[in-house]
Amino acid sequence: MKKLFVLLCLFFSVAGIAQQLTYQPKNPAFGGDTFNYQWLLNSANSQNSFTEDSPAREQASELENFSSNLNRQLLSQLSRSFLTSQIGSGGLEEGTYSFGSLEVEVYDSLEGLVVNILDTNTGEQTQVVLAN
Repeated sequence: MKKLFVLLCLFFSVAGIAQQLTYQPKNPAFGGDTFNYQWLLNSANSQNSFTEDSPAREQASELENFSSNLNRQLLSQLSRSFLTSQIGSGGLEEGTYSFGSLEVEVYDSLEGLVVNILDTNTGEQTQVVLAN
């Protein structure tokens, strides 16, 4: 009888049908649907009591703003006149040009016409390639 009981238990345990249980939260506060991300972010931001300590921005004076604006306009006008004088004569000519602290080098390469711009004060460099 004991053997029959053990065999029946084994038979029903093997033949039993089960499914995998997965937990999927409905409440977005516990992870829920990914479309609820914005709600989660807003909820976290509203509870965040920490603030970033940023240094106070100093407002530029009217004189500094005027000087900066004038400098930008002069550089823009110089570059415009440089390009129109060079392109107007049939294209950019190879060579090295200086504009204050800017050095502009123009040369032809396999990729096209290359314009290197170097700021001699800071060492910053920019390269523009005009493809053929």
